[in-house]
Amino acid sequence: MENHGGKKRVVVVGGGIAGSLVAKSLQFTAHVTLIDPKEYFEITWASLRSMVEPSFAERSVINHKDYLVHGNIITSSAVNVTETDVITADGHKIAFDYLVIATGHADDVPKIRRDRLHQFVEYNERIRSARSIMIVGGGPTGVELAAEIAVDFPHKKITIVHKGPRLLDFVGTKAADKTLKWLESRNIVVKLEQSIDLKELSYENKTYRTSNGETFEADCYFLCLGKPLASAWLEETMLKHDMDEEGRIKVDEKLRVIGRRNIFAIGDITDIPEIKQGFAAQQHAEVVVKNLKVMIDGGRDCGQCRMENYKPQMPMAIVSLGRKDAVAQLPLMTVIGRVPGYIKSGDLFVGRTRRQMGLDPHTVHT
Repeated sequence: MENHGGKKRVVVVGGGIAGSLVAKSLQFTAHVTLIDPKEYFEITWASLRSMVEPSFAERSVINHKDYLVHGNIITSSAVNVTETDVITADGHKIAFDYLVIATGHADDVPKIRRDRLHQFVEYNERIRSARSIMIVGGGPTGVELAAEIAVDFPHKKITIVHKGPRLLDFVGTKAADKTLKWLESRNIVVKLEQSIDLKELSYENKTYRTSNGETFEADCYFLCLGKPLASAWLEETMLKHDMDEEGRIKVDEKLRVIGRRNIFAIGDITDIPEIKQGFAAQQHAEVVVKNLKVMIDGGRDCGQCRMENYKPQMPMAIVSLGRKDAVAQLPLMTVIGRVPGYIKSGDLFVGRTRRQMGLDPHTVHT
């Protein structure tokens, strides 16, 4: 039997922005095992910058072993969970005293860091060789990608096709309207309340027709649509009744799965009523780390422990618009331009996040 040195066993399923922070923060407090299908953690909101500047990914794609120096890493997917163990696709059975589920959204990306970096180079080559580019989806991903391309390659003809009546439908109308004006000032064509038949997408096809009959040319395309939650694996487990109709895990104010003392869920996979974004996921992780430390000190049941409650984030969001501008929706106002851009767009919080993970904000060790 593996020797844990008397430490409690914490298993974290999912190595995204939330799960990786929990694993990193508890590695010297508990015996930590991180389960993730990839060998790396990615600062996902930096991925669009990496498509136009591949070298940017060198700092934003980080091997788990670089920050998790005192824990176990299992590069596989979780397929089942019991009261005491997590079972992975490659046959591992990992026992836990405490479990944190942080699988977020399903994303089909390479398992190896080197391959992910090469993928950004391929995206960049596709952008550079195209005269015209279609972006399907006008949410934050589509808007930020269009802006990144427009700033770095101002002569590219960019078209956004979005089925909704306005861009960025997760924020208010003022932020959406200001964003639309910014994009149009960069000669980006935005087609609202229209869609593209995804079955007709191919790299050989250069002419596209929208749902209302408009046609236009595009040498290449990028899909920036919503990704499904990575919770399907839970549907045949003991937690199948702990999810809502959308597949989100129901949690209490301490971010524990409802009715369970030693199982937590964090990040986009939770049913917390707030905008799903990286900043909120990091806050989830910090609350769970504090609560787990209290529980580990006080024992598993910990009925009298003073644990921290999580308060849903206020409806705030910052969407980058290239290297210097951004649009920010704040509780009492909406701001666009260099001021919010100064907060986010220059480094996209990459240095801050690396520092939070215990890494040099600038230097990369591969």
